[in-house]
Amino acid sequence: MKKVIIAEKPSVAKNIADATSAVRKNGYFEGEKYLITWAFGHLLQLYDARDYDADMKRWKIEKFPFIPETFRYKVKSDPKKKDKPDAGVVKQLNIIKELTRRQDVEGIISATDDDREGQIIADEILQYLDPGKPVERILLSEWTSREVNRGLESLVPNEEMQSLRDAGFGRQIADWLIGINLTSVATLKFRAQNNVRLLNIGRVIMPTLKIIYDRDKEIEQFNVTKYYKLKGIFETEKKESFEGIYYVDDNEKFDSPGELEDIRGRIEGHPARIILKKVTKKKEYAPYLFNLSNLQGFITSKYKGWTSDRVLKTAQDLYEKKFITYPRTASSVLDESLIGKTRKVLEIHRQGHPYQDQIRFHTSKRVFDSSKVESHSAIIPTYMIPKSLNEGERIVYEAVRNRFLAQFMPVAEAEDTILHLRMMDVDLPGIFIARGKIQLEYGWKLIEGVDAKETVLPAVEEGDLVTLIKAEVNEVERKPPKHHTEKTLLRVMETCGKKFEEEDSEEMMMAILSGFSIGTPATRAETIKKLKDAGYIRSKGKSLLCTDLGKLLVETFPARELFDLEYTGRLEKTLSDIEKKKFQKSDFIHMIEDFVKDAVDKIKNDSVFGGSTVLAPLHTEPAGRCPECGSPVMETDRAFGCSNWKNGCKFAIWKNDRFINSLGKKVTYEMVKILLEHGKVGFHGCVSKKGNRFSAYFYYEKNPETGKYQWRLEFIDPRTAAAKGKTQNAEKAQASAPAEDVEKDGEGNEKKD
Repeated sequence: MKKVIIAEKPSVAKNIADATSAVRKNGYFEGEKYLITWAFGHLLQLYDARDYDADMKRWKIEKFPFIPETFRYKVKSDPKKKDKPDAGVVKQLNIIKELTRRQDVEGIISATDDDREGQIIADEILQYLDPGKPVERILLSEWTSREVNRGLESLVPNEEMQSLRDAGFGRQIADWLIGINLTSVATLKFRAQNNVRLLNIGRVIMPTLKIIYDRDKEIEQFNVTKYYKLKGIFETEKKESFEGIYYVDDNEKFDSPGELEDIRGRIEGHPARIILKKVTKKKEYAPYLFNLSNLQGFITSKYKGWTSDRVLKTAQDLYEKKFITYPRTASSVLDESLIGKTRKVLEIHRQGHPYQDQIRFHTSKRVFDSSKVESHSAIIPTYMIPKSLNEGERIVYEAVRNRFLAQFMPVAEAEDTILHLRMMDVDLPGIFIARGKIQLEYGWKLIEGVDAKETVLPAVEEGDLVTLIKAEVNEVERKPPKHHTEKTLLRVMETCGKKFEEEDSEEMMMAILSGFSIGTPATRAETIKKLKDAGYIRSKGKSLLCTDLGKLLVETFPARELFDLEYTGRLEKTLSDIEKKKFQKSDFIHMIEDFVKDAVDKIKNDSVFGGSTVLAPLHTEPAGRCPECGSPVMETDRAFGCSNWKNGCKFAIWKNDRFINSLGKKVTYEMVKILLEHGKVGFHGCVSKKGNRFSAYFYYEKNPETGKYQWRLEFIDPRTAAAKGKTQNAEKAQASAPAEDVEKDGEGNEKKD
């Protein structure tokens, strides 16, 4: 007799087949003991509202809130024809159905990812097909042959995963209730005054928008102020110089320069005595192993062009290729049960490494601590060494591998020196303080490539005299906070806005593992992408900024709870508690239903939202004719798109075009009108990534190889062109229509019901 194994993706099924010596068939693999097939993520989806009630095909505000008595599932819809099931999904479901009902099959093994979402991908299929055979679960953090065979020998009954299943289905139903009801009612109410086709309202997307909005407001309302510091340059008898800053009662910032100028005039050329020398040696530990959010933050802040979504997809590919462990984790340490396995993995990776002799295995709590692991340990490499990786895979893989090896390098050590200097012959209320740092041991910094910033002080002792050879009063402008980047936004989402003194503190790790957060490691990147696709935020370099639509939503949307980080954190914490059997799914759903009813009522009866406060009006006249089909090109909230999009024309110029924005320009009605009429549009005062200013004609042309439109530049001043050619060629290569992986219509909206 055999068992059917259902993997989450074909690539994982192939890994299991390799480990069990199964051979390829049509839609599955077959071996001596196992039939291995696969899903493509979710093969099923919750009913649309119109599937329950045909009258819901057209949105009418009086029909909401809409809450089904029972929630049903159907085959996933074709992405291009929403009213028809996806043919590929139907075919794969039939293969799974036939395999599970074969006479020689005695049971089924769920081999989807070991998390909330992975659990319900298989459970949806099994509920839908009802094969009537026992189901077991394989729980793995990597898909190497060794781990697959170990997992197949230690299966657990799928019934033991009931709490994880409840959390997954609870999340799915909650997001459906909030999304269907609030998106529909908000859109109907809002678009009466604004030419916005669809508002995307969700449990995770709204508080994330609020985080970006709050930072934008903080910057907008920041009052620029100045303070002043007195810096002294001291010299020893051996003519060695160093700097010190003047302090009074531990404060070096002064509101007025007058007092400091008076002091400066009295002390130059005078001696100072060193009244205190304090030398402290300190250990600098390697940062903790990566969880998903930290990996995303590290990559997006270090490399241009990376988004958190791209990091997740690349890490997932490396996981499915068996090169790293499960990436969608919140943990930054390893379970203690992995000590033996980790020792073997380390031994493989240290062989031939430039710092091989310094890499030594240990079992420190900074690496192994079961109390700080929920379900999945931190991300580390497996014993499989990749022979070839593309550039993106190499970047992510090396980050994971280097962070892993860094844990077993010597601890870095530094020597900090503080000197207190009191001026002689001048009566002053304060003292000068000089600070120095010397890196004694680089340790893990050698692997991570961290620059050790040193300030070397001369060899002086307490009681020594030095001379103040120069003093200067410096004006310092207090700077506003910086706009959020994907790295900083992910951290706020991960900790639900809670601040911790140290980024890698144990307190922060435990807060993250408590589940009190916005979204999960697996969904945060998707949330940022949804905000961009919805037109609520835009990118400017690495910064994330609210659009006018995003600001208007935050300021006028009636269901204020959705913007409350505490409220959203409690919802995510409740889902985490369902996983831990501390809360019931049914109670959670009732809580969401009550919220939806109240929120819908607020939206319907609010006099401001969708009423007197409106966005800047859109142009109703065409901007020109589509170069593809000749139809009018119309302005919408997010793009200038062909009005013939329903018949398949995809021509569009996005308002948040990354290339245009990167040069300090905007896509406007006037700009598009000139472009469509003359085939080109001129821009003066463009700023390249290197800060160079130039003028150029912009052409929006179709690439014959890809079929996609991209920008081509022709410099107006030939001398400028020669000077800037290399820079602009690189930038031109990056210029393409954004959001290529989202199916959109000609109005710049994601296609959906």
